[in-house]
Amino acid sequence: MALPNTDPFPRLRPIDVRPFQRGGQPFIALRDPLGLTDQTIFIPQQLGPILALIDGTRDTRSMSAAVAVRLGMSISPGEIERMLTAFDQALLLDNDRSAEARVRALDEYRQAPLREPALAGGTYPENPDELRGLLQGFLDAVEDGPIFHEGRGLISPHIDYARGGPVYAQVWGSTRDFVRAADLAVIFGTDHSSPTGRLTLTRQHYATPFGVLPTEQEVVQDLVNIIGEEEAFCQELYHRGEHSIELAATWLHYMRDEQPCELVPILCGTFERFVGEEADPEEDTLVEKLIDALRSSLKTRNAIVLAAGDLSHVGPAFGGHPLDLVGRARLGAADEDLLERICTGDTNGFFQAIRSVRDIHNVCGMAPIYLTMRALSPVKGTQLAYDRCPADEQGTSLVSICGVVFE
Repeated sequence: MALPNTDPFPRLRPIDVRPFQRGGQPFIALRDPLGLTDQTIFIPQQLGPILALIDGTRDTRSMSAAVAVRLGMSISPGEIERMLTAFDQALLLDNDRSAEARVRALDEYRQAPLREPALAGGTYPENPDELRGLLQGFLDAVEDGPIFHEGRGLISPHIDYARGGPVYAQVWGSTRDFVRAADLAVIFGTDHSSPTGRLTLTRQHYATPFGVLPTEQEVVQDLVNIIGEEEAFCQELYHRGEHSIELAATWLHYMRDEQPCELVPILCGTFERFVGEEADPEEDTLVEKLIDALRSSLKTRNAIVLAAGDLSHVGPAFGGHPLDLVGRARLGAADEDLLERICTGDTNGFFQAIRSVRDIHNVCGMAPIYLTMRALSPVKGTQLAYDRCPADEQGTSLVSICGVVFE
């Protein structure tokens, strides 16, 4: 039974899959992380296991049979075909239709004069005056902390400003002097959409509501020479909608009195292959060459290196169990251990602490923090802020964030 505009053996693209409540019933929300379409598909939670069957090896009849055997559910090939047609219309299938849409979107992104702020007007105000008021309000609300006149970099959250505002303010307020003095900022940001561990570059300039932070083309090219053109840019479209670098860059721009400095934006995919012990980042040739090239490029610059990364993501919102008091205490202890390793400059110990528990706490800032520490090594850090932010209405899911300055 062939599907319109699709391969008879359909396969899902990498997609965002999130739990969702509708009318008191559990659903799964499916959307395209690249934003090729704004459609979101909702399926009943009990149908979730079907997603694993859409892997390019089965037609609708085979899927129907597999569902009956594995799940004890009766779903006809016709019902599955209708579901797959909806997936196709939402560009969630890996086929010619979605490939053509991706090529068009990438061409539009590269031909644009700059990378527009993706979250302005939503997560934070688009109007510069309103944004100034929001960020300055966070700065005014935090107690005066230490001021670092010199520094080499920092860890900034990438959670939304509404929840992370105080932590953003503590770390950026304490580092404003050396942030203002820098002429180049390298930002390693979590790539939440990448299904692989790629390091993704872009030649596009990053805009904020305060103006434009120009991307330093020579440093980008130095890194491209190491990574390779295809590897460096094959997932470049992820820059368009990814929020991690944008949220840090907006604070950077504001703390510099809205004066631009050059930027090297690097999105970091998952370190899953390292956590799974298939390889070790300490011994990875590509990582080593990238860090060496970056250090060489920064020698003649007054540069800072930033990790735009959060810490743990735990609870039902992230596929885990609800957090109780014991769970909160364990989370706090795990985060404290990571922060101690960060502040002592123990780059490998930071990674090994996450690997030893198979990243059970979903530390989404692992790659940016690790690479920032490697780029600055040897380095020492000072913890300026830490918080655990709610991630569901019940308060049983949390995202932990931190602010650290590297001196």
